[in-house]
Amino acid sequence: MQKIVFLLTLLCVFGSCKNNDTSSKTEKNDSNKKGFLEIKYAKGFEVKAFEGYKTITLKNPWPGTDKTYTYALVEKGISLPNPKTYDAVVEIPVKRIVATSTTHIPSLEMLNETEALVGFPSLDYISSKKTREKIDAGKIIELGKNEDINTEILIDLAPDVVIGFAVDGNNSTFATIQKTGIPVLYNSDWTENSPLGKAEWIKFFGVLFNKEKEADSIFKTIETEYLSVKKVASKAKSTPTVISGAMYKDVWYMPQGDSWGAQFIADANGNYLWKNSKGTGSLYLNLESVLDKGHNAEFWIGPGQFTSLSDMENASHAYTEFMAFKAGNVYSYSMKKGADGGVIYYELAPNRPDLVLKDLIKILHPELLPKHELYFFDKLK
Repeated sequence: MQKIVFLLTLLCVFGSCKNNDTSSKTEKNDSNKKGFLEIKYAKGFEVKAFEGYKTITLKNPWPGTDKTYTYALVEKGISLPNPKTYDAVVEIPVKRIVATSTTHIPSLEMLNETEALVGFPSLDYISSKKTREKIDAGKIIELGKNEDINTEILIDLAPDVVIGFAVDGNNSTFATIQKTGIPVLYNSDWTENSPLGKAEWIKFFGVLFNKEKEADSIFKTIETEYLSVKKVASKAKSTPTVISGAMYKDVWYMPQGDSWGAQFIADANGNYLWKNSKGTGSLYLNLESVLDKGHNAEFWIGPGQFTSLSDMENASHAYTEFMAFKAGNVYSYSMKKGADGGVIYYELAPNRPDLVLKDLIKILHPELLPKHELYFFDKLK
């Protein structure tokens, strides 16, 4: 998944199947349970509760689509009205689950449900020590590559549900899995643009395990901490200028102004020099334009996959012309890795935006958080 996340970053990232009868049923049965699980920031899903079952409606399964999915999560022994109107039906609480993105791992851990995880593609990408212990003990089975999951092994695992993700609507592997009777639920946490919106997807997993209250409580703690340090950052006496990204095959990729990464810099009271660009993916720029606009930037946050200043200089001597490089103010999240090389930031950062924001405030305004030690980022040497 981490390789896919990186490629999505480089490539500008990271119709309803229901009928009118289902809509009428929703309005009727939901009348006395509104607000059972509030979704405040996430734009990609909503949850509703009914007598004996719940529904998750996925509103943005991948960028550029108006397709929606609705999943029914049914308590054991409950007869579901009109089951064929749903894209998947899952019995809850889930006991055995297959996840496919490293961003799913922290939610399972925070909800104390790692024992339910039985399979995962590309296990090397998982960084968490807690989950790696279960991998080493043989409790989580390798399923091959994400784009080519070994369906025979997966079927033998007999999971209650597979949590997948899609960059478009063409995933033959998931279609094959569904034909065997194993439900597949898409999780599109990666399409969220706000830091708290990504983190709120823990509630998606909370519903699967009948742990809505726990998920809500965990998220509220993260939300409170995030908003608290954001307020601290707003009191800074200066707003340092910031550039981001690096070149890949002579094209400089950096976050667009409405993106997740740009929002972090703004909330840390930094002046991201491309903050006024439109879009939520990546900008594609030439070196000359970046050098012209950003050569005097005070900080350089997230220089691609580089892990040292010498590596950057060897890749392109042009990097040395930036003031942030000369001053040694280049910070990367690529250096902290799991036992098998997975980048911890890719796995945990979407779930813990409060830690990311604290890091950025520490970098840009060290006097505001004197006791905080960088969690994700390192200063390149």
